[in-house]
Amino acid sequence: MILDVYEAVISRRAVRGFADRPVPREVLERVLSAAAWSPSGSNLQPWHAYVLTGEPLAELKKRAGERVAAGDPWDEREYEMYPPALKSPYHERRSAFGKERYSALGITRDDWEARQRAASANWQCFGAPAALFCYIDRDMGRPQWADLGMFLQTVMLLLRAEGLHSCPQMAWSVYRKTVAEVLSPPDGLVLFCGMSIGFEDVTVDYIRTGRAPLDETVTFVDGRPPGRIANTARQTRLR
Repeated sequence: MILDVYEAVISRRAVRGFADRPVPREVLERVLSAAAWSPSGSNLQPWHAYVLTGEPLAELKKRAGERVAAGDPWDEREYEMYPPALKSPYHERRSAFGKERYSALGITRDDWEARQRAASANWQCFGAPAALFCYIDRDMGRPQWADLGMFLQTVMLLLRAEGLHSCPQMAWSVYRKTVAEVLSPPDGLVLFCGMSIGFEDVTVDYIRTGRAPLDETVTFVDGRPPGRIANTARQTRLR
């Protein structure tokens, strides 16, 4: 399966339903070898990635599932996922995402237990047969955290080129101690996120979250009179 860059970008999305089909190790090695060329300031390459499959991943899912079943409190966050008070338009975008996400699952706004059950699927990697966990040295600054984002985006696009899907999950940061029990990362590393990886289960329905119009997020400074920017990207979705 070969995709051009536009198709890879537009077809990438957070998949929350994976088929019970193994991902060949050589594919993961190929993706991560190429992703090593992701940009980073002064070539620091601040990412530390761990890839789990097979029995180690099954053990992590087991331990996480036991915590969910026992109602264990989350681990203290080592970074703030969102500002405590999101201003407009970010608050509206986050609210719209939540509404679309839970509506697709038939979950109402006030059904807290159902929302919790849906969230717990994160720690089973939505059934994915492979998972990546990305760490960063806690001494690194904001620019290096941005480098992590570029690395992870590169990984996700390369996975699309291999016919695979993914789901980046900051949710794993609140089960970071459980992840560390399985991975034993060196002291001084902070878990940024996990990422579920696999072949999409096409029987799982979803609603794709839209994107803001270009003129809400991009300003062209070229001497022309201001006007609405046409969005010319091909709206492609590959199954």
